[in-house]
Amino acid sequence: MRTLATILALFFCVLLAGINSAWADDIGCLDTTFKFFSPNDSVCVSAFEDPKVRGVTCHISQARKGGWGSVVGLTEDPSRFSIACRQTGPISLPEKLPNQENVFSEKTSIFFKNTKVIRMFDKQHDTLIYLAVSKKLIEGSPQNSISTVPIMPWGGK
Repeated sequence: MRTLATILALFFCVLLAGINSAWADDIGCLDTTFKFFSPNDSVCVSAFEDPKVRGVTCHISQARKGGWGSVVGLTEDPSRFSIACRQTGPISLPEKLPNQENVFSEKTSIFFKNTKVIRMFDKQHDTLIYLAVSKKLIEGSPQNSISTVPIMPWGGK
């Protein structure tokens, strides 16, 4: 009974951790592996705006596993992705910007694996850093990608 309570508590922690994150708009997918009788493997590109820093947009590409398991959500996507973040308007920093904060999370398997994007602030260089990392509840993953956005004037503002 105690194990069930622990599992439920972990489930709700994972659920709550993703609530504050940004939502991504799917841009498109490119098939990478042809599968004759089931959905193909692909690489998909999504875009999201930083939920607390206006003027920054990130694009993330992720490998997605095909096959019949993908149709019912049972496949585990590989930990292969890339991120690029750019200034797309005047950057507006909130008064209290945490040094590190989750800004995006996407589930990549049924078993507690996801891709997260964490924003860090390098005050010394006036730069925002976006780190995409694959995380698994039970076992971490070294897969990561980074993008930086220097805070600069935009169109005279």
